[in-house]
Amino acid sequence: MGIIAADLFVTLDGVYQAPGGPDEDEEHGFPYGGWQAPYLDDENGADIMAGIDRLDALLLGRKTYDIFAAYWPHQTGPIAEKFDSVPKFVVSRTLRDAEWEGTTVLGDAARDLPAVKERFTEIHTIGSGDLLQTLLDEDLVDRLNLFVYPVAFGTGKRVFRDGVKPAAFTLAEPARTYRSGAIGLAYDRAGVPVTGIRVDG
Repeated sequence: MGIIAADLFVTLDGVYQAPGGPDEDEEHGFPYGGWQAPYLDDENGADIMAGIDRLDALLLGRKTYDIFAAYWPHQTGPIAEKFDSVPKFVVSRTLRDAEWEGTTVLGDAARDLPAVKERFTEIHTIGSGDLLQTLLDEDLVDRLNLFVYPVAFGTGKRVFRDGVKPAAFTLAEPARTYRSGAIGLAYDRAGVPVTGIRVDG
């Protein structure tokens, strides 16, 4: 059975909103779009690309899917070629016909994704914050691929929101550090959290 890996670019305070472009996602007045750009370097970019190379299916929520479908089919280069060539799955209760070639619409993540995991080795979800919350709640995230950047905003969409299902993770590979101060981390799901032991008396 394959894994579902969540690829996330996050700030020190856990914000993942709009790392790529200034107008990417201004929901709730988020003013810091494009914040990742100053921290990208060749090493960081090579590790991001290595993760993209490993995926053999792409899983997206509806909002991220709409952004990707409007952009990537009209681009060239290795990322565009990869995204165009792999099967794509979008979780949506309202979308009926997906125009991006190779896309399958899933109506229910908890019901439909176990069968998808049987067919592929590494299914990666990118961004897709609302979908990510569902995946975390349904215990469907097997790996977190986090690129953590040395900046904090105090506002924006966070990976682990209030009320998220408690979960423990274990480091899957050594951490990578970059000249910009960013860190690459990979965590595998490891059951429920173990907390401190209460000693009575």
